[in-house]
Amino acid sequence: MNVSLVSAVTPELEALWAHAHNDVLVKRGGVALLRTLCGSTDESDLLDQVVASSSLWTIDDVDQLIGFVVCRERVVEAIYVAHSFRRQKVATTLVHALLAGATPPVDAYALPGDRAMKSLYESLGWKARLLTMRGA
Repeated sequence: MNVSLVSAVTPELEALWAHAHNDVLVKRGGVALLRTLCGSTDESDLLDQVVASSSLWTIDDVDQLIGFVVCRERVVEAIYVAHSFRRQKVATTLVHALLAGATPPVDAYALPGDRAMKSLYESLGWKARLLTMRGA
C-alpha cells in the first residue's frame, strides 16, 4: 500500500469522495462533521479546498485508490476506506504515515458510535478529551 499527498483531483478520487460523502451523511453526527469540515467553504468545493491546502492523503493498493485521510492543522478530520478494504489496517496505515511526517497530528475526530475509529485512536495511546453534546 502506498500513501501519498494529493496534488490534483482525479475522477477516481472524486468517486471515492462521493462514496465517503454519502456514507457520512447517514451516520449519527455525520451532518455536523461535514459542517465542521466545510467551515465557510461550500460543500461542493470542499474536495478542491483540501487538495489545494495540501491536507488530503490517499492510499492505493496495486494502482487502485482505496482510501483517504483529511488532516488539517494537525487534526485528523476524516478517514475513509472503501468498503471492500475495511478491516485490513488501511486506516491504521494512513494514520501511521501521518504520524511519521514532519507535522504529525495531535487530535482526531471520531463520530459517535464509530467504535472502529475510536479503537484505532486508542491503539495509538490517544484518549477522548471532548464530547460535544447538543440539545434537540
